Amino acid sequence: MRIFDSHCHLDDPCYDHDRQEVLQRAREAGVAAMMIVGTDRSSSDKAVRLAAEVKGCCASVGVHPHDARDCTDSVIAGLRKLALTDEVRAWGEIGLDFNRMYSPQADQERWFVRQLEVAREMNLALIFHERDSNGRFIELLSAHAEAGLRGVIHCFSGSHEELARYLDFGLYVGITGILTMKQRGAALRDMVTIIPAERLLVETDSPYLTPAPEKNHTRRNEPAFVRTVLLKLAEVRKENPAVLAETIWNNTCRLYGLKT
Repeated sequence: MRIFDSHCHLDDPCYDHDRQEVLQRAREAGVAAMMIVGTDRSSSDKAVRLAAEVKGCCASVGVHPHDARDCTDSVIAGLRKLALTDEVRAWGEIGLDFNRMYSPQADQERWFVRQLEVAREMNLALIFHERDSNGRFIELLSAHAEAGLRGVIHCFSGSHEELARYLDFGLYVGITGILTMKQRGAALRDMVTIIPAERLLVETDSPYLTPAPEKNHTRRNEPAFVRTVLLKLAEVRKENPAVLAETIWNNTCRLYGLKT
């Protein structure tokens, strides 16, 4: 199987001491490609450097809602310049997070909208983050939907109503290790059966959201574990894992504008 980890933070310092071993385990697990996702200027820089160095990797640039309070026009200009490199295939991770409120709502909304505009101008796919926005995320997306939205709802864990709206927008849906968790993943296991196969992506969000059973042995997630997510997804949907893996590979390449 060819598996694409559509969202990982391989730039995270927790990998600095063993990144090559992490990459080797990913290859051994059949993970042939990875999207390294930026969350601010510094992580975006590192993501692009890694993508240039590691075969099968691409990168995104963007400002996460947690970091919105530190965003400026200068930061966006720098990311825009960085996005001109061949390694950059998406803008994100961007969106709204009203759960922890590391940044004020006004800052989150301002820079979310601005980044939507920049990504559209640059014809880049979007990587979306949403948590507890109480409908505001969908409101802001709706204002831009007529111009067309090409992107993925990263780490989907929303409601049936939200899922329906995302699918109506034409977005892809990213499935993480939450799917494997007995209690936390129950609702998600119900919903993944109704998502069209051509809209599915799999991801680790590593080093976060380690799937079961790996989470019983390590707190740190890594790209190799996306295989567990893929196999669980195939089990829940009652599909052939190899066939589903190829479909998801093609979905991810289509989203990010890569050759299959």
